[in-house]
Amino acid sequence: MRITSASDTICALSTAPGMGAIAVIRLSGPDSFRVIGQIFRPAEKGLDVGTAKSHTIHLGTLGNEAGILDEVLISLFRSPHSYNGEDVIEISCHGSVYIQQKVLELLFSCGLRMAAPGEFTLRAFMNRKFDLSQAEAVADLIASHSASSHDLAIQQMRGGFSRKIHALRRSLIDFTALIELELDFSEEHMIFADRSDFKELLATIIFELSALIASFSLGNVIKTGIPVAIIGKPNVGKSTLLNVLLNEEKAIVSEIPGTTRDAIEDTIVIGGYSFRFIDTAGLRAAEDQIETIGIERTWEKISEASIILYVFDATQQSFTDVSNAIAEFRDFTAGNARTMILIGNKMDKLKVLPRGFREFVEFDTIFVSGKRRENIHEIAAHLVKVVENTRVSDHTLVSNSRHYEALKCALDAVVCVRDGLSGGLSPDLMTTDLRSALYHLGEITGEVTTDEILGAIFSRFCIGK
Repeated sequence: MRITSASDTICALSTAPGMGAIAVIRLSGPDSFRVIGQIFRPAEKGLDVGTAKSHTIHLGTLGNEAGILDEVLISLFRSPHSYNGEDVIEISCHGSVYIQQKVLELLFSCGLRMAAPGEFTLRAFMNRKFDLSQAEAVADLIASHSASSHDLAIQQMRGGFSRKIHALRRSLIDFTALIELELDFSEEHMIFADRSDFKELLATIIFELSALIASFSLGNVIKTGIPVAIIGKPNVGKSTLLNVLLNEEKAIVSEIPGTTRDAIEDTIVIGGYSFRFIDTAGLRAAEDQIETIGIERTWEKISEASIILYVFDATQQSFTDVSNAIAEFRDFTAGNARTMILIGNKMDKLKVLPRGFREFVEFDTIFVSGKRRENIHEIAAHLVKVVENTRVSDHTLVSNSRHYEALKCALDAVVCVRDGLSGGLSPDLMTTDLRSALYHLGEITGEVTTDEILGAIFSRFCIGK
């Protein structure tokens, strides 16, 4: 994306392409009011659009000497009190694709140009309406597909993450200034930065950055969907369970072992969280090359999943069988990032539930009947509980991979400063790492940026936003 001049006046369709009840076409830039004055005839007598108040809506017709194109509403937002700080006008017209195209052609004929993807929001960033991380949260908000991803985007758009980064950067700037002041008075051997306070500050910053970096594993899956792998031996009811959870015949169900040869994925929202379910090939010795590939992909999906549902046939597999089976992939379930829930299927064929499973202290066990849809709600409740137990409600979550990489670079630089301070490193060498930490933190909020970075970020936005 080319970073264009803010002196241009731009326009674009801001509602979804295609026919609808209404469409909204947005104008932004210095010529917005002049152009709308040429093509809009207000229903209200004596109204001069050029002098009309900001944040007002007016009914009228849109057209030129060739005739009326449509009856529209125009919403006026004067600089600097608009979304992006410029003069902005939104035209609400009827949703005919023909009308949308003709309105845009009319605007082009008046000297406006089509906005680039994300250009309205880019101008908001350039006009300091919000910082870069908040601008990126706008795109996340548009793309949010669940209550949790929506809440995360809102929190970041309102500046929760930005405030934390600004505070960390500010404290580092203050100490960097003192360290650099010492360099100016190096011959007098004057100390301006208290080293004990500096060590405490570095420890605090390292703790804060480490917590933000660690939060990415949860923040990213909330944003993209929490991956849940459904695994187990062939013919234990994995595909039936997937179909019941999705309330859709997504996977083929058969008595023949090995029916599922490749991973099948679909997403559903439960309790405000988006879960991405993955039905996998049964874990067993493969009988042909295709099944071998399917089982290899199963192990890949296990390693990628945040939650694993291990399904077993409660009529065939004992506590000892299940215990031995899961022992071979304990490496994949180690740590807080991956949780396993045991699902005993086909409980409708049991007179008494098998004993011993309570001894799995680290795993919850749920007995269900996929065929009769019994106890499925327990699985949903457990999935939500796993996420809520992992999430700390008042802790800022990082969900953007660009922010994650910048935070890791900043942490590396701050650790170098701490180690240098402990090793008696000279102030001039410490300032190099301090500047590096400040640079990477500034990359997140846009205090340090380039046209290349801005182009990469805003090119992912939709046109009209």
